[in-house]
Amino acid sequence: MSAFAWSHNAFYHRLLIRQLPRPCHRVLDVGCGAGEFAAELAERADHVDALDRSPEMIDRARATVPGNVTCLLDDVLERDLPDAGYDAIVSVTALHHLPLEDALPVLARALRPGGVLAAVVLPRFDPRELPLEIAAALGHRVLAVVFFALRKLTGERWFAAADDPAMPVVSNPPLTTREARRTARSALPGARVRRVLFWRYLLLWHKPPTPRPNPGAEESSKCAGTG
Repeated sequence: MSAFAWSHNAFYHRLLIRQLPRPCHRVLDVGCGAGEFAAELAERADHVDALDRSPEMIDRARATVPGNVTCLLDDVLERDLPDAGYDAIVSVTALHHLPLEDALPVLARALRPGGVLAAVVLPRFDPRELPLEIAAALGHRVLAVVFFALRKLTGERWFAAADDPAMPVVSNPPLTTREARRTARSALPGARVRRVLFWRYLLLWHKPPTPRPNPGAEESSKCAGTG
């Protein structure tokens, strides 16, 4: 792998972390891979469930994550997730491996009222997004040089790409950004899907909070019924 290579997945970790609610007690990381993002989440949440259906990935994650991360070998569509069990559900480049129309209701049920679903996902190529594709190709090369220089100067990773043959590869994701937006809005009213620069889209949904009872309205109703 070239010394100038850098990870688009790692680049978007910060974007997802900014979506976490405060406070954040329990988070589900769907498609956790080798656990790099789960370890970052563990610094900002009381507990992280890191789920992946690859035994190789889960073994690697278990060897690296801190103690407040539980690694789960399972398919998110088959696992019995706790109803309203998570403050946030996040995913880095994994939801395109699943039928989105099936996955979103499952994740919605596992999210507590007021919780956040945030995922970066690979879109299928759409000719209408060609200007973004060109900008991404140019920006990728510029940032490759910048990050390489920063790694040399600081000794930090700066989104260094890991050559991991165990990671699953999808060469042609099933949905374009526009198709994913329609699917998400149908399954989760109020969901937002927007294309981000480096070959990803961001899916963001805030689950509506539970309505608070209004004692005043109840009393008014009782009074209106007397006489």
